Amino acid sequence: MTTSPRPHDRQHGRPSTSGRRCTRPSCADHATHTLTYIYSDSTAVLGPLSTYAEPHAYDLCADHSERLKVPQGWTVIKHKPEAHSFEPSPEDVLAIAEAVRQSVNFEVPKTSTPPEIGRRGHLRSIPHQE
Repeated sequence: MTTSPRPHDRQHGRPSTSGRRCTRPSCADHATHTLTYIYSDSTAVLGPLSTYAEPHAYDLCADHSERLKVPQGWTVIKHKPEAHSFEPSPEDVLAIAEAVRQSVNFEVPKTSTPPEIGRRGHLRSIPHQE
């Protein structure tokens, strides 16, 4: 006889590598997000799981992160790093390639005579050139 998993046995999203659990009462799922409040701005910030457990932050599982409710009039800021591309865009690659081409064609002016170097013990002085 098979039984369906209990709600607290499910793991939603990517489980935390730190072993931290959701801070909601009676939830034993792995934490995937961290919730912090900015009371002075009436703002709740939900982002990826923080590196360290903070005393004034709440670690939430994916299910509780999606169902987050805040007081009326509050603002929720959800940071989703998956939405940001960490690879350069084609325009960025073309700009880098053009900058490399220009630097290769750039000629360094050669000095006619090397500067005279005076030496006294372990110190060296190089005369000022204009």
